[in-house]
Amino acid sequence: MITAVITGASSGLGKEYINAIIAQYPTVDVFWLVARRKDLLKEIAEEHPDKTIAAISLDLTKPESLPIFEQLLKENNPEIKVLINNAGYGKGSDFFSSNHEAQLGMIDLNCRALTGLLRLCLPYMLDDSLVLNIASIAAFAPTPRMSVYCATKAYVLALSKALHSELAPRGIKVTAVCPGPMDTEFWQVANVTEGKSRLIDKLPRVSPQAVAVGSLRAAKRGKMVYTKGFLYKFYHVLSKIVPHGFLMQFTEI
Repeated sequence: MITAVITGASSGLGKEYINAIIAQYPTVDVFWLVARRKDLLKEIAEEHPDKTIAAISLDLTKPESLPIFEQLLKENNPEIKVLINNAGYGKGSDFFSSNHEAQLGMIDLNCRALTGLLRLCLPYMLDDSLVLNIASIAAFAPTPRMSVYCATKAYVLALSKALHSELAPRGIKVTAVCPGPMDTEFWQVANVTEGKSRLIDKLPRVSPQAVAVGSLRAAKRGKMVYTKGFLYKFYHVLSKIVPHGFLMQFTEI
């Protein structure tokens, strides 16, 4: 059966991708939803009784998670049409005073798990299938006080661009999705709640629903990088022509 795999699917942008895929890919019958919070995944499954939804409770920061997922692939042999690599988190803090486990955890989840899961899924992906790797506008230039997060998202952006070219002959389209700030749980996890960052408080929010719908359409058209909103598209261009040392004077969290 035609399958979509979504990581970080229990809330926020990941959850929005479910409805976007249902609307744009009605042939997708099965959803593999991967997240830590199985209770939320079960609630999502109840909202879509006409679809077969597998609630896969995995903490992708754990080394044992990828072998478990690999075994699920071997046992079920899914025909994957859409892969959304959405799982990830950020932390806003000075690098020197930060929790080192949280910093390493970002690398584990945002880079290692994304890379490993993508590689495991590729043999099961159909022709004319999609991979959407969720990066961030933070990938465009370093941001002081979110140094590791920016570095991980720069990795996701670079990996996605290379695979966009490398996997094209197989009929697999790869898109790096680089949204601006969204009203999701991200900011609570990052410890950058309202009032803690003048910059973040001033920046316009992007709708997670609009990002999911727009990025899926862009990926179908073969777009390599997707960013929503004029301001963030302008920042993308600016980051290519203005020295990052200058930009960082205005982007500290």
